[in-house]
Amino acid sequence: MKKIIGVALMAFMSWQTNTAVAKQNICIFDLLGKAGESYKLMEEWALASKEWGANVNLVAYQFEEQVAKDFKTNKCDAAAMTTMHSREYNRFGGSIDALGGIPTNDIARKAILYAMDKRNAKRLVSEKNGVKYELVGITPLGIAYIFVRDRSINTLEKGKGKKFAYLHYDDAQKMAVERVGAIGVPSEISNFVKKFNRGEVDAIAAPAYAYKPLEIHKGLGTNGAMFTYPVVNVTADLIIKADQFPDGFGLKSREWSVKQLPRSFKNIERMEAEIPAKYKFDVSKEDALRYQKLLRDGRIELTQMGVYDPVMMSVLKRARCTVDRTNFECSTTGE
Repeated sequence: MKKIIGVALMAFMSWQTNTAVAKQNICIFDLLGKAGESYKLMEEWALASKEWGANVNLVAYQFEEQVAKDFKTNKCDAAAMTTMHSREYNRFGGSIDALGGIPTNDIARKAILYAMDKRNAKRLVSEKNGVKYELVGITPLGIAYIFVRDRSINTLEKGKGKKFAYLHYDDAQKMAVERVGAIGVPSEISNFVKKFNRGEVDAIAAPAYAYKPLEIHKGLGTNGAMFTYPVVNVTADLIIKADQFPDGFGLKSREWSVKQLPRSFKNIERMEAEIPAKYKFDVSKEDALRYQKLLRDGRIELTQMGVYDPVMMSVLKRARCTVDRTNFECSTTGE
C-alpha cells in the first residue's frame, strides 16, 4: 500500500513539475517583427504573465496570414493579430472595428474600456470546433484613412472604376469597396501597400501605424493625398485557447491591457502627427455626410449577416451620439 501511495505521489509531483515548466506559445503579428511596438508591448505582457501563473514563449511574425494559420493548426496557444483576423474567435470585441463605427480615438478608448469591463467577461469567451477561446487584450492601432496616388480622386464619383487594394479576408472592406463602385483588388497585409507603391492600385485604407513601416510615402509621391475622413478603427486582439492557461488568466490579462491604453493612444497620436501635413486633406461636409450614410448602411447589413455583434453596434452608436447629439443617426433606429 505504501509503495502504491509513493508511486502515486511521485507521479503527482512529476505532473506538477511538467505543468509548471510547460510553455504556452504566443504568436505575435508585428510589421517590424521583434523591433516593432506591438512586439515590445507583448514582451512586457509576457513578464507580467508570470505573476498570473503562465510560462509563455513569444514568437514574432511579420506575416499575419501565417499567424492565423499557425493558430488554427495548434502551433500557437495564443495569437496577437488584427481584429480582421481575430473576429472569428470573438465577434463582440471584434465588432469594435465596424465600418465607420468609431470616428475618433476618444470613442475608440471608450469602446475598448467597455468591451473589457468585468461585466462583459462572458461575452469575451466563445467556443469553436470544441476549443474554448477568450479575448484577453485589445490594443488600438488607430483610425484608418484613405490614401490615393492622385489627390484629384477626392469624391465617391471620382473613385468609381479605380483600383482599391483591400484585405481579402475582411467582408467589411470588400463591401465598402463594392459600394463606392471601385475595382477591388484582393490583398494581404504583407502586400497591399506594395501594390499601392508600385502603382498597381490607385487607393488603399490604412492607419498611421502603417505609414512609416510600409513606406506609404512612396506611393503618395508628389501628387498623392491622405483624406482625413475616418473610415474604420483598427485594433489588435490577443486571443488565447483558454484551457491552455491558468484559471482567471483572462481577467488579469485584460486588467493589464487596460492600463496600457493611455500609452497606446499617445503613440497613435504621435504617428498621426508624423504624417506630413502636405498629404492631409479634409473632405467637404456634404461628402462626409454621404460617406457616413454609406458606411452606416454597410454596417447595418453586416450586422444582419452576423459579421458584427448587435450589442456592440448599439454601444458604439450611443458613444457617437454622446459626442454629437445633432447627428442625423441619433434620431434613427437600426443600430
